[in-house]
Amino acid sequence: MSSRPSSRSARTRCASRSRAATPESDRSRPGRVRAGEARTRVAAVWRVESRRIVASLTRVLGGDLGLTEDAAQDALVAALETWPRDGVPANPGAWLQATARNRALDRIRHGQMATRRHADLARELERGPAPEQDEMAAAIDERAARDIDDEVLRLIFMSCHPALGREVRVALCLRSVAGLTTPEIARAFLVSEPTVAQRIVRAKRTLREREVEFEVPGPAERPARVGAVLEVIYLIFNEGYAATSGDRLLRRDLCREAQRLGRTVAALMPDEPEALGLLALIELQASRLGAREDEMGDPVPLDRQDRARWDRTLIAHAIGVLERAEALPGSLGPYGLQARIAAVHARAAGFEQTDWRRIADTYLALAGISPSPVIELNRAVAVGRADGPGPALEIVAGLEAGGELAGYHLLPAVRGDLLERDGRSEEAAEAFEAAAELCKNERERDFLRARARSA
Repeated sequence: MSSRPSSRSARTRCASRSRAATPESDRSRPGRVRAGEARTRVAAVWRVESRRIVASLTRVLGGDLGLTEDAAQDALVAALETWPRDGVPANPGAWLQATARNRALDRIRHGQMATRRHADLARELERGPAPEQDEMAAAIDERAARDIDDEVLRLIFMSCHPALGREVRVALCLRSVAGLTTPEIARAFLVSEPTVAQRIVRAKRTLREREVEFEVPGPAERPARVGAVLEVIYLIFNEGYAATSGDRLLRRDLCREAQRLGRTVAALMPDEPEALGLLALIELQASRLGAREDEMGDPVPLDRQDRARWDRTLIAHAIGVLERAEALPGSLGPYGLQARIAAVHARAAGFEQTDWRRIADTYLALAGISPSPVIELNRAVAVGRADGPGPALEIVAGLEAGGELAGYHLLPAVRGDLLERDGRSEEAAEAFEAAAELCKNERERDFLRARARSA
């Protein structure tokens, strides 16, 4: 399910969708608004509420992600159809939630998901729980809330089921829970879009064939899932911090959601150093959001950012979290080391005062425990500042020869920066042009072309 209300299926179903079983009879609407304004409200509310709707509905429907996605899309269609006509309801989130639930019931009733299990669920939804069942359900809900008091986080933990491989689990969560598109997930994994699509289809089929129960894992089961859960949160933040495509550099809603999830999971597992490391990393990166783009929404590179616009309160909190992670037994993991790098930037009085040697050495340690071509590319940037462009260009050449980052626009972008600093302007311009050709984000693409012209 996409968090964007522009899916083809949504538009094509608008005209024929039945209006039954939706709360269109809501009498508390503030009145009609212009159609364009109503559609804008739909988009805004959907961005905020879609993840919670999916999380809640998946739990109610016993973990059936396919039915959940269909019902959520139905609710979106209903909003696009009725809000411009009848006005925006007083509580848009509750309206979407109720409509999605009703649409799910419709689908079950009409046999579109004609399995015995769904029929049983439909009867349960129609008649509601018996008094004794109600008490039992309340007790279960209370216990679950005490354990993981967050609908979205619970769904992420449930979806990261051991029956699925790590990459498959993460892809499924990013698509079904976080609402990322297939191209956005493909960029996160540096794989093709068909590969991601196949992973998601395979994940759903595996869960269905094995009749996997979607249950909140107990404390004893969480360690086996926490790595994938943290990766999901990390990738949600990354997409918010540097949007894959579109005309915006940042997606602040995703950054905020990742921060919220990171804080929740860190509170849930206070002795897990990687949970603390991830939270520190996310907050340190988020502290720069106010300086990452100018008033026109164009990117501002790190060396030109106004550090007075960095959020010092967030930095102080994040460094405190990092120190808690460092105080725990054992060495820091990948998230903790990345947080340590981000903390070096945060503590520097200015770009020129940054301890690039320490950053380069930390990237080397990071590559030792979590080797990745992206980490190697980041190390090249740090080496370029600590030792000059020559050694860094050798690292970049190795990455180009390896081919793992083919199609990744930041590889030629970094090469262009190093070449420019090495006085090789013509080659730098070519590299920036190559990066722009690969970049799908409009703001970033314009920025790279401007650098090509000025090189």
